[in-house]
Amino acid sequence: MINFIEDLNTKLDTIHQGGGAKAAAKQKEKGKMLARERVAYLLDKDKPSIEIGSFAAYEMYEKEKGCPAAGVIVKIGYVSGKQCIVVANDATVKAGAWFPMTCKKNLRAQEISIENRLPIIYLVDSAGVYLPLQDEIFPDKEHFGRIFRNNAQMSSLGISQIAAVMGSCVAGGAYLPIMSDEAMIVDKTGSIFLAGSYLVKAAIGEDVDNETLGGATTHCEVSGVTDYKMPNDAACLDRIRSIMDKIGDYDKAGFNRSESHSPKLNPIDLFDIVTSDRSKQYDTKEIIHRLVDNSEFDEYKEEYGKTIVCGYARIDGWAVGIVANNRKVVKNGKGELQIGGVIYNDSADKATRFILNCNQKKIPLVFVQDVTGFMVGSKSEMGGIIKDGAKMVNAVGNSVVPKFTIIIGNSYGAGNYAMCGKAYDPRLIVAWPTAQIAVMGGAQAAKTLLQIQLANKKDTTKEEEDALLAEINARYLKQTTAYYAAARLWVDEIINPLETRTWISMGIEAANHAPITRPFNVGVIQT
Repeated sequence: MINFIEDLNTKLDTIHQGGGAKAAAKQKEKGKMLARERVAYLLDKDKPSIEIGSFAAYEMYEKEKGCPAAGVIVKIGYVSGKQCIVVANDATVKAGAWFPMTCKKNLRAQEISIENRLPIIYLVDSAGVYLPLQDEIFPDKEHFGRIFRNNAQMSSLGISQIAAVMGSCVAGGAYLPIMSDEAMIVDKTGSIFLAGSYLVKAAIGEDVDNETLGGATTHCEVSGVTDYKMPNDAACLDRIRSIMDKIGDYDKAGFNRSESHSPKLNPIDLFDIVTSDRSKQYDTKEIIHRLVDNSEFDEYKEEYGKTIVCGYARIDGWAVGIVANNRKVVKNGKGELQIGGVIYNDSADKATRFILNCNQKKIPLVFVQDVTGFMVGSKSEMGGIIKDGAKMVNAVGNSVVPKFTIIIGNSYGAGNYAMCGKAYDPRLIVAWPTAQIAVMGGAQAAKTLLQIQLANKKDTTKEEEDALLAEINARYLKQTTAYYAAARLWVDEIINPLETRTWISMGIEAANHAPITRPFNVGVIQT
């Protein structure tokens, strides 16, 4: 695990450099802060923060020489003591241009804001859509236009939106700050226009410079498009802090919280419990005891359905219900051995009932995934494994309490769904570096794919088959890594296991901004 964490930190250090030293120097020459400097200046120094999507677009867009963090920084933190989400374009990455993954990441930030009624701050510095990939970002439902649709709906929901134009803000992107509650612009470096001077010349023949066309003086003194004209980045960020300081309190969901306590068992032990060995057995309760306050865990139905562990605990004072896959081989009530990490009929039945209880009691759910899937075979099918699995998926899908998912190992097949994968709307979903996400395990998948390819070939030698299997296995395994998933925002972040408590705590605090208004109802299920 230490090697995994070192590799994670090395990759993050590179990503945090954005477009590199040369591009950063150009921004400095203009008197601008870098995007990460802006975010760090804005956020309260004495409060924690978490970053969403550091690995977005990782090892994607290789023809374009990469797009670190998808060219945009997203953090949940505190400004003037108020929890909020900050979105900052990184102008060192292709002048802050929007790639397809940039759009997806911005939409994820807005989704978090909407689900949790969390104030959102946009630090705008972008050249607009990356034209060579415009067909992948412009017209579809979850493309660029969705951003402004969300702006409108967030305003109607009473979610505070503050925008600061600290660089370019062009074309369709110009609508984002103006659809926010309040917009400010930095003099001489900020600009807003539907078309820049070159396009204006080409379109209507008018000669005009960009500052006259859409600079701070134009929009604060003539057009009235922006509300505040600020002399520099620091003053602009100070004004945001001042505005946030005056925002009123919010209606709360009312999740239970008491005094926070550290785990009694040392969390550093997590590094020894979970390793890169996919076959290693361990007792998941050893993980839980190192994540929860005072290492206290009230287990539910302890002697039944043992391949899933359920129970109540506190994390940083917040009451939570935990649903975790057990990776230890166990015996069921009939004395039969059950494989760790597999969901059996009894485990699915227990988890379903526990999820119902948490919804009844208004207790947030934490799913800890290390699952290879549901049990297969004639015995399971005759026992109705599909029916029991469907009940669990139904309960997860219809839950109204906030859900948080931590993928610590395997996340395969329908097990990913039942344990609240991305498709089931967890408020936050993160992976430890040891996570693997796929429709099935690498060895099984590679052998299946090999058989499909060999069906169309004749007279292959053992050496050729072995080489083909190795090639398929390597390609498939790359697609199962935590980094592959994080690049596509299937998870919000890859984290050091020691950060897990902070993520869950900040996630529940965010969720507490949004009172539950929908009644809990699972509809029709087979019992």
